[in-house]
Amino acid sequence: MKVPRDISAEQLIKSLTRLGYQITRQKGSHIRLTTLINSEEHHTTIPNHSPVKIGTLNKILKDIAGHNSMSKEELRV
Repeated sequence: MKVPRDISAEQLIKSLTRLGYQITRQKGSHIRLTTLINSEEHHTTIPNHSPVKIGTLNKILKDIAGHNSMSKEELRV
């Protein structure tokens, strides 16, 4: 899967809320999302940029895919 190059933080957060993530806090331009899966919390931090840099987005997608036991391709951001 080719990582999208023009996704904003707002679009990414909207997509992640469908997976059960919720905004728990914001400090400066960084937004922290949290979900509870199998009684285990998972946190991820997203920079509030438009667009999110490709390397940063790739790392976020890998992290979330790993925690949800799915492939990066299955996320479909």
